[in-house]
Parts: sequence; C-alpha cells; structure tokens
Amino acid sequence: MSKQKASDFLFLPLGGAEEIGMNLNLYGYGGKWLIVDCGVTFGDDSTPGVELILPDPAWIAERRKDLVGIVATHAHEDHIGAIPYLWPQLGCPVYATPFTASVLKRKLQERDLAKKVEIKPIPVSGSFRIPPFDLELIHLTHSIPEPMAIAVKTPAGTVLHTGDWKFDPDPLIGPVADEAALRRLGDQGVLALVGDSTNVFVPGEAGSEADVRKNLEFLVGRYSERVVVACFASNVARLESIALAAKANDRHAALVGRSLWRMYDSAKEAGYLLDIPPFVSEHDAGFLPREKVVMICTGSQGEPRSALARIATGSHPHVVLEPGDTAIFSSRNIPGNERSIARLQNQLANLGVEIVTTAEEAGVHVSGHPARDELSRMYHWVRPRVAIPVHGEARHIAAHAKLARECQVPEAVVSENGSIVRLAPGRAEIVERVTAGRLALDGTQLVPLDGGAMRARKKLMSHGIAVVTLVVSRGGRLEADPVVSLQGVVEGDGSEGLIADAIEAAAEAFEDLGKAERRDDAAVREAARLAVRRCINAEVGKKPQMEVHVVRI
Repeated sequence: MSKQKASDFLFLPLGGAEEIGMNLNLYGYGGKWLIVDCGVTFGDDSTPGVELILPDPAWIAERRKDLVGIVATHAHEDHIGAIPYLWPQLGCPVYATPFTASVLKRKLQERDLAKKVEIKPIPVSGSFRIPPFDLELIHLTHSIPEPMAIAVKTPAGTVLHTGDWKFDPDPLIGPVADEAALRRLGDQGVLALVGDSTNVFVPGEAGSEADVRKNLEFLVGRYSERVVVACFASNVARLESIALAAKANDRHAALVGRSLWRMYDSAKEAGYLLDIPPFVSEHDAGFLPREKVVMICTGSQGEPRSALARIATGSHPHVVLEPGDTAIFSSRNIPGNERSIARLQNQLANLGVEIVTTAEEAGVHVSGHPARDELSRMYHWVRPRVAIPVHGEARHIAAHAKLARECQVPEAVVSENGSIVRLAPGRAEIVERVTAGRLALDGTQLVPLDGGAMRARKKLMSHGIAVVTLVVSRGGRLEADPVVSLQGVVEGDGSEGLIADAIEAAAEAFEDLGKAERRDDAAVREAARLAVRRCINAEVGKKPQMEVHVVRI
C-alpha cells in the first residue's frame, strides 16, 4: 500500500462488494483500521467439497498491529460466520450487541475459541469509542434481532454503514427503525453512506413480518395432515410466528435441526421468544398425530446436510413425510441456489408432499432488505455527500449508484473488493487496489479457492483422472507393460479399448526417449503424461487429470 496521510479517511471492502455475502469491510483513519463485519458465503456445484467460502484477510492480517477491532452489525452468517475461522489471523476484540454476541459465542465454542476471543458487549443503539473511531449504533429492522447501522465518526467526517436493513412498520421482535436518529445524523452531516444493494431492482417496499404472521396462521389451518415449514434459522420473528400459527390451529411446533435450537437458545438468552409455548424436539414430534404438529426445519435453500434435505431423502432418523403432508417454504430463493432448491422440492414431490412457495402463495415470506422506496427514504433522511453501494453483485451496485444520484446524492463510487476508497479529504475516489482473494474451508483447512487443490478437484469432476505406472530398471529398460487405470473418464466396457491404447501410447513414448532421459524420472513422467493425455483426448475428447508413477527396480 502506498503511503497514506493520517488525515485520510479510507474505506476498503475485502468481501461483500460485487457479491451478496462474505462481507468484510475496513475503515481506516489515523493509521488505524476497524473491521465492520466478517462473514462467509456458501459453496455450490462449482466448488466441489467446499461448504464455506471466506474472504482472505491477508492484507489486514499483515497490519494486525494497527487493527483496533471488529464490529458486527448483526448475527447473520454472511456478517459474522468467518470470525471463528479468521480471528486467529486478526487477534483483535470483537464488539457486538447481546443477541449477536450470544450467537457468536456458540460459534466460537465449536472452534474452541470461546475463551480466547474477547467479545465486548455493546448496548443496542449505544455509542462507544474504539480510538481513533467514535461509533454510534442505530437500530434498523431486518430478518434477525438487533440489526444495527453503524455511524463511524472521525474528524474527517461521518460514515453511515447500514449493514442489512429495511423499514418494517411492524417487525414483531424489536423496535421499528430509529427514524429520529437517522434524521439527526443527516442534520449533523454525513460524509458517506455505505449501504445494502440487495433489492435495488425491487419496486416499492419489502413488506412486514406482521403480514407473514397472519398468512401463516391462515395457511396452517388449511391443511389436515403434517405441516413442515422451511425457513432461515436466524429469522427469530418467523420462528415466533410459526409457533403462534401452530398454537392457533391446535398444533405443537417442533424444531428440526441443530442450528434452529442454537438460535432459539441465543434468542432466549437475549430476552426474545419468552412468551410462546416451548418447542417440541424432533424426536418427540414423531410420536404426535400428524394433524397435531408443525415442524420447523432448516434447509430452505436445498443444503444437502440440512434437516429438510435428509427428510426428503428418507435419511432423517426421526422425521418421515408421507403423502398428504405439506411443506411450506417460508423463504426466498437465494441466487445461485436454484438447482439445489429445485432438486429438494422434486424429492419432496416424489414423496407425495404438497409444496407451497412464495410463487404459489403470496405472503409466506418477506425480504429483510430494502426495496427502492425504502432506499430513497433512507437517502432523503440521511442526505450523504457520497454513496458507496455494497452487498450486491455488479448489476445491483451499478443500479444502486444510479438510484443514489437520482436521490440527489452528489457523488457515488462503484467499488469492488480490494478497492481503497479515500472518502476524505477532497472528492471521494478509488486511490489504490489491493489483493482481495477468497479462502475455502476444505475439510478443516483453509486453502485458496483458486489454488492448485481446488483447480485439480474441478478438473477431476469434469474430466476424471488417469493413473499411469511404469516399472523401469535402473539401466533404463521398461520391465513390463505400463499399467493404466481410469476413473471418471469413460463409461463401462468402453474403458478396455481406451486403456489398451493408452498403454501402447505410454510404452511408445518411453521407447522414444534417449538413454539419458530414460534414467531421468521427471523426463519419463512427462513423456508418458503427454502421450496418454493425447491418446485419451483423441479418442474420447477428455483431458483428464494425469498422475504418472515411475517405479525403479
């Protein structure tokens, strides 16, 4: 990084710009840096064997002596889910409101970090100082308790970092958004607003959780057999609504999935969900009559290890669905998950289960992100000099920047991960770009998502693997025919002829080598690799991953 002045107020996203998820934002002033959010995104069909993807913190890890802390806006995975994995590289205090802190503590316990990470609780809508930054939390509404916008204040100006939000007139859990605080901040002067772009293409407003509650109560009453509701575990208001819908229809609500029970425990610890009937365990729910239970399940996005996925494939130890049962998807389809969701719903349909989604039944879900009218209202109240859209793909960010200009915001900066934006002094502009990579949680190890292991795995998926073994004397003579085995290259009986041709190609490649090359293992491996790969490509149009072993006797 080039030399920056102590008076420069900087913004640097290492994750969450030009993508939805994996948020990691940095604010710099006076030679110090503050992280706002540190989250994950999830693997898909393009990342075989990878469940979690994290922003690479290498840039800030190299400057950890200047890192003063991490502040979490709320408890969603894409905002706090990376902390248990990346904190050892960062080693700084974490600041969070009571509910967010409770969720984070449980995550840290799973990584044996609960006693190492210093979590500093901060009050909802409170103000505090992490020198050289003064911070004020402003309560908004979202699909989880205690969503906070953060006003980051320095002598160079104030930035409002919105986190995820919307304006819900009746959020059911927690207060409505603090309009007075937003207006007051606008009157005091806001240098920049760094804000959520997820629903910039959606006209109007996101809608209210109160409407979903009414619709769920009516919907559950329409069905006479077992009802399963799939939703995001973190939507505590939705859990309460389903519990009350079950009670209104003389049913018991059951939680199916460990993440739901963890979220329930965190909610109670923070003072939520105390006035509803206790949830039934998935084990006990199996003994209730079908018409007396509503099961709340994780897995609305088709996650293969989720409760609903195991139910759909008949591998869940306690829950079985039968013809006449109903599955309500009280959630939206996150972009990129369409195939996995369709696969799950097809499996349920094959069981004879009726499926209800937002496409068939309006009002079973509302988004937690602001639609266009809400974005316009936020800009009207806060009146920033600069808009910096984040939490969106490139098309979302471009549209958000255009909307901000239409709302009379003088400047809008379209940034991407790794862009250092100087907010002040002077006009806001990108002054430098730094490396912003991605890490994959591969088993228990963090590895580069674009590293050799991931590239090889993708190649194995699409082209298979060919293994060649050559037994060579120390004098440089082939002692037996090469051995070739193929996996994932060609189907069934077709492999015999291909293997024979590959063996011949490997032997000929060896015989074509000079005497000195035959004594060089590297030269033998390369000759056999190229020959067998050319043979396979010519016959079946595949370029498999190649593994060549040379055995000297």
